[in-house]
Amino acid sequence: MPECPELHLAGRYINEACGGVVFSGGVERSAVGRGPEVPFSSEAYGISAVSRGKELRLRLAPLAPGGEPQDLVFRFGMSGSFRLCPADQIPRHAHLRFLTGESPPRALCFIDVRRFGSWRLGDTWQPDRGPCVMTEYQAFRENVLKNLDDKAFDKPICEALLNQKFFNGIGNYLRAEILYRLKIPPFEKARTVLEALKDQDQARKKNPSLTLSKKLKLMRENPDLLELCHTVPMEVVAAEKKLLDPDHSDNYAAFKNWLQCYLVPGMSSLRDHNGRTVWFQGEPGPLAPKGQAPRKKCARLKADPEALTPKVTTHASKRHPRAAAKPPKSEEEEEEEEEAADGPRKGHACGRRKGTTTPTLSEPEAPVKVKRSRRTSARKGRGAATAV
Repeated sequence: MPECPELHLAGRYINEACGGVVFSGGVERSAVGRGPEVPFSSEAYGISAVSRGKELRLRLAPLAPGGEPQDLVFRFGMSGSFRLCPADQIPRHAHLRFLTGESPPRALCFIDVRRFGSWRLGDTWQPDRGPCVMTEYQAFRENVLKNLDDKAFDKPICEALLNQKFFNGIGNYLRAEILYRLKIPPFEKARTVLEALKDQDQARKKNPSLTLSKKLKLMRENPDLLELCHTVPMEVVAAEKKLLDPDHSDNYAAFKNWLQCYLVPGMSSLRDHNGRTVWFQGEPGPLAPKGQAPRKKCARLKADPEALTPKVTTHASKRHPRAAAKPPKSEEEEEEEEEAADGPRKGHACGRRKGTTTPTLSEPEAPVKVKRSRRTSARKGRGAATAV
């Protein structure tokens, strides 16, 4: 799922690609888009964007004086993104389209392959979301530390990090990276982890010798969990990793190299109490779900051709090059793939081998029996004739 760095980069892309571009006419909506019709039309208008956590706000502003602007707030779901392209080359799954007034025209498209993304009219952010971990860091920190009595912090820290009321913008890959860097077990109680930061903040406020520059130095050298909730997303933004853009598969490869924990071979994973997979190293912590054993991700090695039948070897060798060229999978697809990789994959492979060998054994068997029965009956016939 797109997290705050991806939403921020999408806003940056819109502002850079559409800056100075004049759009014209109404807004086109696909029949299956998960959002309302946009009651806006103008002979000439501009488009700008700003993000906050896991939301992005688009503003359609008429260029003529007195025109009323229209705001839309987007959530990207699993696969949402924006792209400016020629109007005669609009990609599939473009559920909202804004056309330029130039000739030939272009279109800014909201593309969402899996259709979990949505939009709503108006300029208000979702009210139950807290301050953004990237753009409103100080307000975000204060919002967490002053609400540690909330029942949300009775839960494991890995689950609290996905609570958008307090950690607006953090998602599955960011929580794994943040906890891994601090060596915090994902199923440690959230309040236990964060209470120490409250005492630390109070001590810093009472220390007059800590200037702003010294505080920033401490933050860089010894970051705490809340500071990493800000700096780790900023690393992704600084590197401009276009995670969701299928046209930038090389950037996705660089992003995967940047990851230290999430989906990394050698790391362990468990399903949290909400069914989401959390990646970690070491012990899971005291609040880990009962009845689960951590699964360790193994590097996927090429199969030994001698250990498989020719059919399976050929199929595997054809499959892997195509997989390397595919656009990045979503988080849920990666997790489903990892869930199937440990046990079911082996059984499934065995099933394929049985499927290729069983027909070759069973088909000739019937004719052999028939031949034998014919020979036997012939011998019996010849034997009987001789006896007579």
